[in-house]
Amino acid sequence: MNLINPIYYGKEGIKEINNFIQENKPSKIVFLVDENTHKYCYPQVISGIETTAETEIIEIKPGEENKNLYICIQLWETLTHFKTDRKGLLINIGGGVLTDMGGFVANCYKRGINFINIPTTLLAMVDASIGGKTGVDLGSHKNQIGNFALPRMVIVDPEFILTLPQEQILSGFAEIIKHGLIADEVYWKEIAALKEIKTENLEKLIRTSIEIKKEVVSQDFTETGLRKILNFGHTIGHAVESFFLENKTPVMHGEGVAMGMIVESYISVRKELLSRQEYEEIKEYISSLYPKLAIKEEYFDNILAFMQNDKKNVNNEIKFVLLEKIGKAVYDISVEEELIKEALRTYIEG
Repeated sequence: MNLINPIYYGKEGIKEINNFIQENKPSKIVFLVDENTHKYCYPQVISGIETTAETEIIEIKPGEENKNLYICIQLWETLTHFKTDRKGLLINIGGGVLTDMGGFVANCYKRGINFINIPTTLLAMVDASIGGKTGVDLGSHKNQIGNFALPRMVIVDPEFILTLPQEQILSGFAEIIKHGLIADEVYWKEIAALKEIKTENLEKLIRTSIEIKKEVVSQDFTETGLRKILNFGHTIGHAVESFFLENKTPVMHGEGVAMGMIVESYISVRKELLSRQEYEEIKEYISSLYPKLAIKEEYFDNILAFMQNDKKNVNNEIKFVLLEKIGKAVYDISVEEELIKEALRTYIEG
């Protein structure tokens, strides 16, 4: 079994989908889209698909609040209504919410049908659709229900970025920043040299970030060790996202991760891993791109409660990915609650 899915770029991807259809002859092809990708992305995809198989479309509402088991049940019922059998093919066209949930739905339906991911957001291109993680949220707890399941392929077409608002591009860019910080100092310097995020700068960065993630995942598919470094910024970031989601004021994933990277870099300094100079460099760059989130000290206990459910925890200890230096991360680091609160307080005070 390959421990990473094949990834194709641009028009090459549609050609590979057609080759797959010709070789595997799916009995039915179902496209999973949201309201936005149905309008802006599906027409571009379907215009290149060559098949005699019956096709169907399932549309869901966009947004993290729709990434749950209730929606999954509706999707399984719809697949059943379409008489989709085990030779069916699900093609997920969307951002991280849709590729996470679509992969989970496909892997569970009739004990697994083939699926293909076509990520349409920067976040999904460089992170969510790559590496075989699928899943949905449980209440406000992110990605609590899921499994590892590889799509037959991932099609990355940077042209879809042109359909995105700037805040969506910035959200995905946080994951690009993360890849530099955890794995490649030269890449970090290339990223930090950008004064503004323009779509024409992104294609090369997308490919580099994908290669970094592929290299990590290929060594540790089920996240028992090295793959944990990909969670840098996410222990804080996911907890903050969950807190705001529960309070009906959701923040974008990249905003949560951006905050998480600043806070976890501070913790890295206090754990005598990262230098103060590198922390200031990280904080200054990330703060220049992302707004400060409206965190108050009265929120700390609730945020810590969400951290207690983080998937990386062991024996009720909150485990962090921290930076030893820019370009090198360490994982499974226990951090006491008082230091977490100190780091959050430092973020608030700037």
